[in-house]
Amino acid sequence: MFFRNRFYPVLAFTIFSFAALQARAQSTDTTTQAAPQAPAVQTSPQDRAQVLRQAQERVKARRKLREQQIIQDTYTHKYEAYFGGNYLRFRPGSDLQRMNEAGWHAGITDYAFGKIGITADARGYYGTTYTGRNPYGVYQPSISQYTFMAGPTVRFFEGLHWGWTGRVLAGVGHGNFGTGTGGLPPEYVGLYSDGNAFNLGASASVDYNLSPTLAVRLTPSYLMTRYGSSTQNNLGWEGSVVYRWGRQ
Repeated sequence: MFFRNRFYPVLAFTIFSFAALQARAQSTDTTTQAAPQAPAVQTSPQDRAQVLRQAQERVKARRKLREQQIIQDTYTHKYEAYFGGNYLRFRPGSDLQRMNEAGWHAGITDYAFGKIGITADARGYYGTTYTGRNPYGVYQPSISQYTFMAGPTVRFFEGLHWGWTGRVLAGVGHGNFGTGTGGLPPEYVGLYSDGNAFNLGASASVDYNLSPTLAVRLTPSYLMTRYGSSTQNNLGWEGSVVYRWGRQ
């Protein structure tokens, strides 16, 4: 009797719960089936082309901003140092033929006025000249000369990969024309006398930027010297590695 009184209420509660769950499931299925499906959005070829153009324009705009940032990072450095090798066609005496000289150069530029800077430059040139037949037996003496100049530098193009600069330098040069004559005065074999002389240089450089702080440079150049109370107009070039640092 006790078991029967306990069993009937439990059975009734179980049947009621099952019926309620079944009714809720049927109601959910009915709602799901009755819910209308969203119609598919139809896009025309013109709409797709417009979306594609807008995406391409956004990509181009982001790329342009990155390039402008790199250019600003590159050309707002205050200081620039360079060093490398050089070549010069030089006439070592007023009656002698031109010769080839090779050497080194180094310099530093302070861009104190935006795109305009002040450059200090030093160079060394070395070569062997031909003096022709002479009674002293000195036919191919070696010579050397050094230049120490300074002047303005102007950067007139600032690109992502390329930069162009021009400079005019003036200063003093020192020529050693008697180092290979065995003690014979160099003027005896047609060479200029040892000594100092006024130098004037002009050049235009092309930089290829490897990074905002590092570049390689090629510089066709003109160098005027005044040895032996005459003017020598010499053409050559320099190849340099450029390092930039500091901020304007």
